[in-house]
Amino acid sequence: MIKNTDILNIQRRFGIIGNAPVLINAIERALQVAPIDLSVLIIGESGTGKEFFPQIIHTNSARKHNKYIAVNCGAIPEGTIDSELFGHEKGAFTGAISSRKGYFEEANGGTIFLDEVAELPLTTQARLLRVLESGEYLRVGSSEVQKTNIRIVAATNKDMTQAVKEGKFREDLFYRLSTVQIIIPPLRERGNDILLLTRKFSHDFADNHRMPPVEYDESAKGAILNYRWPGNVRQLKNIVEQIALFEAGNTIDREKMMQYLPAMADNTKPIVASNNSQFDYNQERELVFKMIFQMQKKIEEIDSLLKNANVTASHINADVAALKRESKQLVPITTQTSPSLRQPSYELSDNDNQHPVHDVNIVDIDAHPSIKTLEDTERETIIHALERNRGKRKKTAEELNISERTLYRKIKEYGLD
Repeated sequence: MIKNTDILNIQRRFGIIGNAPVLINAIERALQVAPIDLSVLIIGESGTGKEFFPQIIHTNSARKHNKYIAVNCGAIPEGTIDSELFGHEKGAFTGAISSRKGYFEEANGGTIFLDEVAELPLTTQARLLRVLESGEYLRVGSSEVQKTNIRIVAATNKDMTQAVKEGKFREDLFYRLSTVQIIIPPLRERGNDILLLTRKFSHDFADNHRMPPVEYDESAKGAILNYRWPGNVRQLKNIVEQIALFEAGNTIDREKMMQYLPAMADNTKPIVASNNSQFDYNQERELVFKMIFQMQKKIEEIDSLLKNANVTASHINADVAALKRESKQLVPITTQTSPSLRQPSYELSDNDNQHPVHDVNIVDIDAHPSIKTLEDTERETIIHALERNRGKRKKTAEELNISERTLYRKIKEYGLD
């Protein structure tokens, strides 16, 4: 007999929100079958939370101390699914450079959850049937029979009876997998659980991101309850988080709520998963094009910035070159000090505009044909600094405010060794 406290503990442990009888019945059924080593098939629409129930079964079974492995059968390519599940031997196929254990071998003694089991190819279904019947399987590329003691819990959102009729799923495997069936109710059949989940998701988002919470008035709650939620809990969570982000601190009414709910052509038509359904990629294509255009615009802006930077750099290089040329036309100017302290200063000669320098004697260039260049001045400065510091290069470098390495290079360059 399953107690209410047992169900409450399970809900708290796995974060399952809701009090709807159909949900409580599914949890109770999972707890009842958990201790009995039978295969279980979980049936429910996408987004209803089917992934919680295999964990409930495993953690309440005698296998709880062994491995639990979840496998999404729809996400593994058909060409590698057998290798993933059953393993392979070295050289079994191109790229098989070593032997590898499969999930059935890794989870030996534990539980394996096969999500989207209806997506398995028929050849893999035959291998799986053998595991269920005898616990035996073969690695890909091997003739040696392997044994495993494993419990299989499978899940699907497809109509398995229809898949069997269409020859897409083996009838004998279907009956083997569905020894016990657990049906997970869609969100639209859970009544006020929808409002509980809405409040939970809204407050969690506000708390996590430190934003003011959103409030829903009665008209908005009515819109939430009347919507069919084809994506179930997953869709509800996404929409509530959007509202919590863009409407932070606001009170939502029915009109505002309807802006976030995707329109449905027929609100009474049952939702049936179909392999023949066609998906409209126009919206996704438009979004991709917008992203491409935005990226192209940013690239053009960056390219423009780089070009401007190159132009600026070229101007700087030109200015530096001009300064170097003009530096050779520097005119030495002596100050009115004693000869021992006399040091040259410089001003650029300008043939068009001659500006007098006050308190100095301008030396006639023609009278002194040998004009010192920057290199000569730099050489003399280093010599004088070395003399003042008695040849100590470290102190000389500190006085000149340059590194010792630069000083060594200049000494060598000017032959001052």
